[in-house]
Amino acid sequence: MIIAEVGLDMGQFPTAAHLVSWARLSPRTIQSGTKQRTGATGKGNPYLKGVLGEAAAAAAKTDTFLGERYRRLVKRRGKLKALVAVARSILVIVWHLLADPTARYHDLGSDFYASRIDTDRKTRTHIRQLQALGFTVTLTPAA
Repeated sequence: MIIAEVGLDMGQFPTAAHLVSWARLSPRTIQSGTKQRTGATGKGNPYLKGVLGEAAAAAAKTDTFLGERYRRLVKRRGKLKALVAVARSILVIVWHLLADPTARYHDLGSDFYASRIDTDRKTRTHIRQLQALGFTVTLTPAA
């Protein structure tokens, strides 16, 4: 269904951002002075948005990178905004696959974000914060 709506020729969309903007899945920022708020993404192609919404809802239930992305975003932004963000990610993946015929999809895995945490840096940061609050910290190795 996505290919039926977008087509196979990605020459009309120079970048993935152009396709996302055409589908009206890119977030808008409304700013007046120092106040900022987010705006509606717009109407776009209702059939494409519907299919991407269904795909995003299905991806949210899986143990993949997109499922973990949904679960991370839903904590901060809410369910609907997280679904739109995952739908946008799916559309970017589709653009890359259609723009480069040699490209293959490789899932980053649900532990993509967790595996990139620098534990030493996190430890130093927490120690510094506790010391700033007036605590004395003594480190003992874990058993």
